[in-house]
Amino acid sequence: MLFVSLILRTFVLTKYKSMDKIDNLDKKILSILSKNARIPFKDVAAECNVSRAAIHQRVQHLIEGEVIMGSGFDVNPKSLGYSTCTYVGITLERGSMYRNVVERLQHIPEIVECHFTTGPYTMMVKLYARDNEQLMELLNGQLQDIPGVVATETLISLEQSIKREIPVQVD
Repeated sequence: MLFVSLILRTFVLTKYKSMDKIDNLDKKILSILSKNARIPFKDVAAECNVSRAAIHQRVQHLIEGEVIMGSGFDVNPKSLGYSTCTYVGITLERGSMYRNVVERLQHIPEIVECHFTTGPYTMMVKLYARDNEQLMELLNGQLQDIPGVVATETLISLEQSIKREIPVQVD
């Protein structure tokens, strides 16, 4: 059976003009939705003691202000045959090559995250492989063949112990 969970991703971006535009009602809405994105607006409205229209308007405002970054389904990779979760630290010849490398990485569907980082690696990617053979092909046949990639270091995740959204503090 395909395990699917609906998650509302809520991140406050620095480009959101000012934190004072997110008031306590917005924070309460975010807190409720980040715990259960499927909750009907009428239930959110009841919990917040406001109208359903007010909730709809607030959520729309939070989406337009890029506070709510979207919602979607998280599919369990194991249900699709991807049993190996891996983090790969990538060292580039020059940090300025990052954008070109990202363009190449976007064509590898097994890569689900990519970050430009500080520390020993120029970038870090998270990917899923069906098995060790596919992982080796992804590393040796794709990642390490990208111009500018000089080294990779692979860390295999044995278990994901925590996955959650950042908590929303309501005053």
